[in-house]
Amino acid sequence: MPSKTALLLINPNARRGQENLSLVRDLMGEAGIRFVEPANGAGDISDKIRSAAKVVDMVIVGGGDGTLNRAALGLLATGVPLGVLPLGTANDFARTIGLPLDLRAAIDVIARGKTTRIDLGIANDIPFFNVASIGFSADLAAALTQDAKRRWGKLGYAIIASRLLWRSRLFTAKLEHDGTLERFKTLQVSVGNGRFYGGGMTVHSDATATDGMLDFYSLEVDHWWRLLQLLPSLRKGTQGTWTDVRAFSTKALEIRTNKPRPVNLDGEIRTETPVRFSIAEAALEVFAP
Repeated sequence: MPSKTALLLINPNARRGQENLSLVRDLMGEAGIRFVEPANGAGDISDKIRSAAKVVDMVIVGGGDGTLNRAALGLLATGVPLGVLPLGTANDFARTIGLPLDLRAAIDVIARGKTTRIDLGIANDIPFFNVASIGFSADLAAALTQDAKRRWGKLGYAIIASRLLWRSRLFTAKLEHDGTLERFKTLQVSVGNGRFYGGGMTVHSDATATDGMLDFYSLEVDHWWRLLQLLPSLRKGTQGTWTDVRAFSTKALEIRTNKPRPVNLDGEIRTETPVRFSIAEAALEVFAP
């Protein structure tokens, strides 16, 4: 699409960001995509999108799911189509929409110009692409540093998780959804908009980012070794069949805890409990295969 111009936003702190910047520019040129880049310096990624929205036809974001999360408010405010370059550690959203992880192939998807509209989850007015979590995964997100992601990649998730698992404890959650109020103890609560998260986990085997639903599950296990037994199901998205996993789909829910607990959105701590979840259906236009 040579007649259109993209705002190119590459996160240099993403695992494959800085080292692939020159390659991305070359591949964009080969694909016939004109692009502009914001001036160097500090600035919120959503603010950069708002500033450029009137002079570009699309926004191309290179990074991981956390980078996409930071771009969401700007994309929602402007309605500019999104192209994704999977330059992060896990690239779960790219996998959710079937985007190839090879850079040349991902840029070719954008160049072909086919888009689809995706849903976004909303947590306390903050949008997220993939999954929100409270408990173990939120602790993992807080502990997994950028340095660990760059050095170890997906292996970093396993290394940090193994260190956290043995000292993890259940917490009490109060859940309100679809006219019901429930109280239970859990190791982790997850609310998914997309399908994949955490570098290999699956929210639900049938989940998509276009089905207009949030997929909830709660791991109500007694011992850490039980989580290890659950791991194959967590990877396949079939954990809802286990007796100690509470799972359902809905369009809105609210979670409260005895004391504020951090909420992980797309791999970054962005808010805390109490947290109200909703779904913004067909909220963004995204280039996809």
